[in-house]
Amino acid sequence: MEKILIEPRDGLVVSCLSNLLQTSAEEVLASGDAFKVGLSGGSLVQLLAQSLPNVKTDWSRWYFFFCDERVVPFDSNDSTYGEYKSKLLEKIPVTEDQFIKIDPDLSAEDAAKDYIKKMSVFFPPDRVPCFDVLLLGLGPDGHTCSLFPGHKVLNESSLWVCPINDSPKPPLSRITLTLPVINNAKKCIFAVIGNSKAEIVKRILKDRENLPAARVQPHNGELYWILDKDAAKFLETA
Repeated sequence: MEKILIEPRDGLVVSCLSNLLQTSAEEVLASGDAFKVGLSGGSLVQLLAQSLPNVKTDWSRWYFFFCDERVVPFDSNDSTYGEYKSKLLEKIPVTEDQFIKIDPDLSAEDAAKDYIKKMSVFFPPDRVPCFDVLLLGLGPDGHTCSLFPGHKVLNESSLWVCPINDSPKPPLSRITLTLPVINNAKKCIFAVIGNSKAEIVKRILKDRENLPAARVQPHNGELYWILDKDAAKFLETA
């Protein structure tokens, strides 16, 4: 099920995202489970730094994973975990242990294997992981996670996490969740703001081009696109 929510201002995108995360967390925590969320980098870091402090929840039962991550030291400007550590950790009462991180000292291949092991603590190893929420980014070329147009990893059907050593966007070495895992989530959320994303939003949601982000179609879950007016401006034209 796909829902496109267009908000007049990016501040309302933040509110919409906060509300969606709060209701999602309430449902899961009421069942007695931990709330398992996948994070992406880029502009989403700032949106979550604004959204998450508004959420009323039992933060001790949240666990944060990474939809993709660059294989770089945590103090590098390219580290997605490093971004969240500097911009989010001081704003909500969570600990570093609640972030399931890569081992940045490994090769991309070994980091991917290690990340699968870390995920297996939270998900049964004999079936595809089912995240409660995946918060996904959108690149100007239509990539999401580190799934780039035309890349062979798009066709991966068995591994949970894949290494990439030839990313078309630096840094070259990364790990990424694969489409089978992404499309097994209960909720996938794209929160997109700004004129710079308007063209790619149109190509995915209006033209229905077969780009990586367009291949996010949860089998049994929900897909949300939360857009501000600028990002959605080409969707409302005839």
